[in-house]
Amino acid sequence: MFNIDMEAIDFEKTYDLIVLGGGPTAIGCAIYAARFAMDVLVVGKTFGGLIATTHIVENYPAITSISGQGLMDMFKDHMDSLSIPYISDQIRSIDKVDDYFELRSFFQKFKAHSICIATGSERRKLGIPGEEEYTGRGVSYCATCDGPFYKNKVVCVIGGSDSAAKEALFLAQNTKKVYIIYRGEDIRAEPINKKRVFENEKIEIIYKTNVVEIKGEGNVKSVVFDNDIELVVDGVFVEIGSIPNSDLAKRIGVETNEKGEIKINRKSETNITGIFAAGDVADAPFKQAITGVSEGVIAAYSAFDYVKEMNIEY
Repeated sequence: MFNIDMEAIDFEKTYDLIVLGGGPTAIGCAIYAARFAMDVLVVGKTFGGLIATTHIVENYPAITSISGQGLMDMFKDHMDSLSIPYISDQIRSIDKVDDYFELRSFFQKFKAHSICIATGSERRKLGIPGEEEYTGRGVSYCATCDGPFYKNKVVCVIGGSDSAAKEALFLAQNTKKVYIIYRGEDIRAEPINKKRVFENEKIEIIYKTNVVEIKGEGNVKSVVFDNDIELVVDGVFVEIGSIPNSDLAKRIGVETNEKGEIKINRKSETNITGIFAAGDVADAPFKQAITGVSEGVIAAYSAFDYVKEMNIEY
């Protein structure tokens, strides 16, 4: 997606801000940092983050309906208009050296006066027999990525969130049957998506049930419930929430809560001066692209104030 001339990047200079991540939070932060005339670099493992795998986004202000990838294409265009560099890499360590941080990745070394950690989250796994064995052979964590392979087949979505409902609706476009398997008594989807699920004849919800095993022969053939009932399916889509990508933050002493989320204040500041955090990796209660972007923007402004106090000339 990005064609950056690596030789044109000065790896010895100290950036005002390095943003870690590739989703809307990270890019929103970088866009505002650039508008504040900060020298900013974005380092992300995968551009787009989890939202790029979302089939339809209908809750981003001013955009009635768009694919997750389509939204991130717009973010990229905005980045390009400001000449913000993005490097596909993953930071492995951060050390404080005098008035700057030294960041090391698999391939490079970077320096920055401030950092925004916007590394997002990754899909939570079930941790049951058969899950790992059949991942990629019937077990999936992305309906948009793998759904087209199940045309006219029977699949199940495990989970009861709004994301699970949207996954089921997407899958129902091509599959013969979609089961939503949820441990609770009522799915927690947004009212509009809940209504769509209930009205879709291809979707059936199985409540108060847990999947305890995934069985197959080369590929997935069935799932086993905690009441010993076995349901024949061709595919299993897991949508049971996410885990914050905060391991790096923990290793460098950034405080996290019991969920592993980075603790931030209203300025997106962490307990370490000069390190900020935003988005799904942080401890804000509402996880949405728009709220993540907001936190990213606040982090950019806070970083700008922090660097400005150093009397660094831009």
